[in-house]
Amino acid sequence: MTAAAARRRFAPAAGPLTGAVRAPADKSISHRAAILAAMGERPVRIEGYLRAADTLATLDAVRALGANIDDDGEAVTITGVGLRGAREPAAAIDVRNSGTLLRLLPGWLASQPGRTFTLDGDESIRRRPVDRIVAPLALMGAAIEACDGRTAPLVVHGGALHGIEYELPVASAQIKSAVLLAGLVAEGPTTVIEPQPSRDHTERMFMSMGVTLRRAGARITVEPADLVALPDLAIPGDPSSAAFWIAAALLVPGSRVRIDNVAGNWTRTGFIAIARRMGAAIEGLLEPAGAPWSAGEPAGSLTASHGPLAATTVGEDEVALAIDELPLVALLGCFAEGDTVVAGAAELRVKETDRIATVAEGLGALGARIEATADGFVVHGSGGLRGGVLRSHGDHRLAMLGAIAGLASREGVEVDGIDAAAVSYPGFAADLERLSR
Repeated sequence: MTAAAARRRFAPAAGPLTGAVRAPADKSISHRAAILAAMGERPVRIEGYLRAADTLATLDAVRALGANIDDDGEAVTITGVGLRGAREPAAAIDVRNSGTLLRLLPGWLASQPGRTFTLDGDESIRRRPVDRIVAPLALMGAAIEACDGRTAPLVVHGGALHGIEYELPVASAQIKSAVLLAGLVAEGPTTVIEPQPSRDHTERMFMSMGVTLRRAGARITVEPADLVALPDLAIPGDPSSAAFWIAAALLVPGSRVRIDNVAGNWTRTGFIAIARRMGAAIEGLLEPAGAPWSAGEPAGSLTASHGPLAATTVGEDEVALAIDELPLVALLGCFAEGDTVVAGAAELRVKETDRIATVAEGLGALGARIEATADGFVVHGSGGLRGGVLRSHGDHRLAMLGAIAGLASREGVEVDGIDAAAVSYPGFAADLERLSR
């Protein structure tokens, strides 16, 4: 894509957003489905696999490790190599811009005796820390080398692992999943202790595979397995992608939008809970917070409608359940009455960009009264946004944030780097046009 094509202006909506849209397949679930299918030996048919830059990198990665991939356009079928059968690639595995792949895959690769694997990616990935997965895997006996002990390229030397009990320093589904994946091939049980709940897709998939998994409060324990077999599955829509349409409907006067096939897993619906607290009119059945695990992902339709919003405060206990949608909370705060505060979200600083700094910079350039803090931001509601230019910095969520801001602004927003949206939502622009007709 040319530099000129990467810039696009999103004018204020000419009228209400109406109609229905189907959220793209969930990115987190797609990553995990590909990895766990590769760890089995029977063919696994995955319907609705997300075909976006990040998740295609995961398919290429498991292919490099010896898995067979058959994509018929409707479903991806993966025939894996078994728990201990990952092949040593001739070249480094290119994770591109996928932090999830970079952090999850070493959990499996660390248990492959006698083989060495190198994981590398783009310039952005080389700035994202991996020391939080290196530390627990090293305690399990893994030998992993990172650049300056902290970043990619990451070199994983496979070997024998043993189970541990590990207390996560922060609530992180990626760290948790890396340790649990290693626990499948370790000697003895492995226990992870969470400070707050985080996404539980890995646990649900383990249950569907018949893996012995126990939860007692914040403690999650997995027993080693001799083999695993992920059943065929259909991947529901991504709540993090659906959140952009929810925000758009809430902000553009007169709008009413239905989003179909959205994953209702309670560990992914933190943004909806926050928005509802701000007064958002969001209808639809969701799994109740704290619901017991099920071996699968609930899904359904949501409808969001325009209405007045009030400011709120988001604390550390909510951050893990809404981490990818917190930029949208900042956007809603621009239109809400009062001061919206997000705290305890320092994890935003190690995403594709420093999302505390880039969200404050981006919305500030559009006329927002927003202040970055060490672990979040404060947004002083001013009734809306003027408009202007927002730079995505190559961050897919910032690119889409700018587009939604443009629809709700007075003068429109030009997004510099809108092509970044394809990392998680290749059909974003087409769906926006569909709702704007």
